[in-house]
Formats: sequence, C-alpha cells, structure tokens
Amino acid sequence: MNQNNTVETIIGAIVVAIAIAFIVFAYRSTNAGGLGGYEITAKMARVDGISVGTDVRLSGIKVGTVSDLTLNPNYLVTVHLRIRNDIQIPDDSSLIVTSSGLLGSSYVSISPGGNDTMLKDGGQIRTTQGSVDLMGLVGRFIGGSGGANQQPQKPKPNPPPANNPPQNPASNLPKGE
Repeated sequence: MNQNNTVETIIGAIVVAIAIAFIVFAYRSTNAGGLGGYEITAKMARVDGISVGTDVRLSGIKVGTVSDLTLNPNYLVTVHLRIRNDIQIPDDSSLIVTSSGLLGSSYVSISPGGNDTMLKDGGQIRTTQGSVDLMGLVGRFIGGSGGANQQPQKPKPNPPPANNPPQNPASNLPKGE
C-alpha cells in the first residue's frame, strides 16, 4: 500500500510539472504578460474591427499591440499603440487598419516612412487611414448600385409644357416661302 501511494505521488507531481510548463509556454508565446516598449498614438475616424490587444504589424511582422482606444470630443478615436523597444519607427510613417482577408481578423499595419527621425515614447503617427466597411461594400456590389455590369438608364423625354400647345415647325417659316 505504501508503494502504491509513492507511485501516485510521483505521477501527480509529473502532471503538475507538465501543467506548469504548459502555462509558462502559453504565457510567453502570447505575450500575455504585457509587451514592454514605448507607446505611440494615432487619431483615426474609423477603427472597426480593432480592440485592445489587436496586433500591430510592420511589414507583416507583429511589432506591438493596441493598448487603448479613446473617443475624442470631435469623434475621432485616439489609438494607443505599444511598440517593442527594439523597433524604431520613422516619424513620417503611416498607419492603416486592414484585415488578413475577407473573413480574417483586423490588425493595424504600419508603413514605415523614409525620415531619419524616429518616433519616441508619446509620439504620434499623423498619416492614418481608418478601416473600410467591407460588408457595406459587398452589400452595395450585390445590390447593384454602382456595379460594372449594370445597364445604363435611358433618359426620359421632357413632357411639353401644359399651357403652350405644341408648335408645327412649318409655322415658324416666313410667309411667302
């Protein structure tokens, strides 16, 4: 009976050790502990599809996350981005909200500029493009408004004025001809 308890204790310790190793691996691989680095901001009109924790990518590589979204009194959204310390972003860079595909998740993409001056903690990206309403575009395409295969409408003729009778073109000729 004492032998049985020892085996169960060893197996239990192995299971607990594997569970702890899995939790540490998941914690490190998802950056759940928070991403160190510096914060930059951008003001955008539309941020559909992004939220706190959304990826920030540079050339397709994750370099940070969205740390906060705040609505300003002028209805623009200030997007707070937490960028890794080892990534330097030129101050003339641009930012766009895009998606991985038609059904993919949205992310924030930074297109680096060419300036030698880099953004510092608290800096702001000034050139932005908000998200595009893909479902609205698909609905307009399916609904036929503005589609390329749509037949042009023929203009309707103007009706003659009600108080003037139609004139005969021959009556406008001078008499004697």
